[in-house]
Amino acid sequence: MKLELNFANLAKSTKESVTDWKWWSSMGQIVLGCFLVAVAFVVFINPYNMVPGGIYGLALVLHNLFPSIQVGTFGYMFDVPLILTALVLFGGTFGGRTIFASFITPGIMNLLDYLVYPSQEAIEALDPALLLGGQIDLSQHLMLAAIIGGCFSGAGVGIVIRNNAATGGTDITGMLLHRFAKMKFANGVLLSDAIIVLSGLIVIGFGVGIDGPGEGVMLSLYSGVCIFVNAKVLGYTIDGASRDKLLYIICDEHSAKMRDYIINDLSRGGTYIKAKGMYTGNDKEMIFLVVNRKEVRNVQSKIKEFDPKAFVVVTDAYDTFGQGFKPFPEENGMPVE
Repeated sequence: MKLELNFANLAKSTKESVTDWKWWSSMGQIVLGCFLVAVAFVVFINPYNMVPGGIYGLALVLHNLFPSIQVGTFGYMFDVPLILTALVLFGGTFGGRTIFASFITPGIMNLLDYLVYPSQEAIEALDPALLLGGQIDLSQHLMLAAIIGGCFSGAGVGIVIRNNAATGGTDITGMLLHRFAKMKFANGVLLSDAIIVLSGLIVIGFGVGIDGPGEGVMLSLYSGVCIFVNAKVLGYTIDGASRDKLLYIICDEHSAKMRDYIINDLSRGGTYIKAKGMYTGNDKEMIFLVVNRKEVRNVQSKIKEFDPKAFVVVTDAYDTFGQGFKPFPEENGMPVE
C-alpha cells in the first residue's frame, strides 16, 4: 500500500513538473517572439521610417512629431489603455499572456534602443548610420530592410500567437470594432492599420508637421513590402510549411480496398458520407479523408490503382484538430467572436 502511494505521489509530481515545464517553455517562446518583434522595429523598420501598420507603426509616426519620446514609450501609451479597456469589456477571457506580451514588447524596444544607439540624440534621430556603429546601415538597401523587418516581425508575432497570446495593438482595436461597430475582426484590424499607414504617408512621406522635407511616396511602397512579407511569414509561422489536405473521394469500385489502405497503411481514419449521383441517380459512398501534404501523392496513386474512374477533390485544410493532428486550442486565447 505504501509503495503504491509513493508511486501515485511520484506520478502526480511528474505530471506537475511536465505541466510547469510546458508553461515555462510557452512563456519563454512568448518572450522570444516579443524580442523578434522588437528587433524588427528597432533595427530594420524604425531607422528607415517605414510604417507597417500596428501600434508601433503609429508610435513611429508620433516619434517623428515628438522625437524626445521613444517609440516603445508611445507603444505603452496606446497599449495600456487598450489592454485596460479590453479587460473591462472581455474580463478574464482576454488572457494574461496577451497582457504579458503587450507589456514587455515596448520595454524590450526601449532597451534595445539604448543598446544599439550611442546616445540619446541618436535615439531621437533614429539615424541608421549610428546604429551599431554603422555596421547595419541599409539606407541604400531599403528593400532588404523591408524584407528582413517583415520576416522578423512576422515570425515574432506568429510565435506569440502560437502560444495563445497577442502583442496587443490593432488586434485589440479589431476586437473593439467587432464588439461595438459589428465589423468583422479582420476588417477592423485592416481599417486600423490602413489609417496608421495613411498617417505615416502624411507625416513622414509628405513631411506634414515635421521639420524638413518628407521621405516621399516611395517610403509607403517599402512599407507595403514590409506588410506583405510580415503577413506571409506570419501565416507560415502559425500554419507551418505543410498544411494538411482534405480529400473527398467517390469510388464506384473497390471501396473496401480503399478503406483497408487508409486504416492499415496510412494509419488514418476516415468518414463515409452518403451521396447520390446527380446524373445517374445511383447511391454512392463518399470518403472524407484528411492527410498531410506528403501523403497526398500516395493516396492519389492508390485511388488510381483501385478505381481509375474515381472522382477526387483535394483542398487545403488550414486547421485540423483531433487525434493524429493538432490539439484543440486552449481556452485562454483571444476572445474574438
